[in-house]
Amino acid sequence: MSYSVNTNAGALVALQNLSMTQAALQKTQNIISTGKTVNTAQDNGAVWSIANTMSGRISALDSVTQSLNRATSTADVAMSAGQQVSDLLTQLKSKALAASDTSLDATSRASMNQDFKSLLGQITTIINNASFNGTNILNSTATNIYALASDTGTKLTVQAQNLSLGGTILTIAAAASFATAAAASAYVTTLNTDITNLNSALATIGTGATAVANQLKFVQGLQSTLQTGVSNLVDADMASESAQLQALQTKQQLGIQALSIANQSTTSLLSLFR
Repeated sequence: MSYSVNTNAGALVALQNLSMTQAALQKTQNIISTGKTVNTAQDNGAVWSIANTMSGRISALDSVTQSLNRATSTADVAMSAGQQVSDLLTQLKSKALAASDTSLDATSRASMNQDFKSLLGQITTIINNASFNGTNILNSTATNIYALASDTGTKLTVQAQNLSLGGTILTIAAAASFATAAAASAYVTTLNTDITNLNSALATIGTGATAVANQLKFVQGLQSTLQTGVSNLVDADMASESAQLQALQTKQQLGIQALSIANQSTTSLLSLFR
């Protein structure tokens, strides 16, 4: 074994080992601070690429979820309004039927006609105000709802139904009224048809709303699955990393001591010259 004041092999080895320990310690500390074993492409390029792609899908599905939620809310408002209209049509039929009684005096029929016209006005008010976030699928200007169904841009449709009075579904005119039993009787027939038409229209909206609700459940489930997948790829086992941190900290202390001892070896050469 030779001694040299120019080269301290023991110190160089100790320094190399300490540097490796320091690098491993820094990596472990970074994992613990982020909770992830893969934070950048440098950590693991293949895993990082997969996780980044999946994270992009998760983010895109947030927009899909928002679109489906808006469609659901709009359809819910429409269904609620449609149910109220259905109740009002039933009341209109009852009024018209009562007014069709030929034994009824003119004053009573006129009073029923006033109620009849008031109910028609309520229908118009409900239809015009059945909107969510500015979208109304029941009035005369209604258009279909097109909700995002996936992160690729596919869409689901909830068909609009024009429930305006005097239209193809509710054929009774907004200004309808009766003064005679015969006129009232004619409205009974009209209202029977309108009630049937309305039920069909609400069924169509309901079918679309159900499709949107089912797709929303699927998208939410898909997001959860993707999030779990990303977690499995990049999340750290914190218990394991904690144990690794303690081991590396101990190794660091020993490395510092080893370097200190190696550095002291050269001072022993001075005793040869005393």
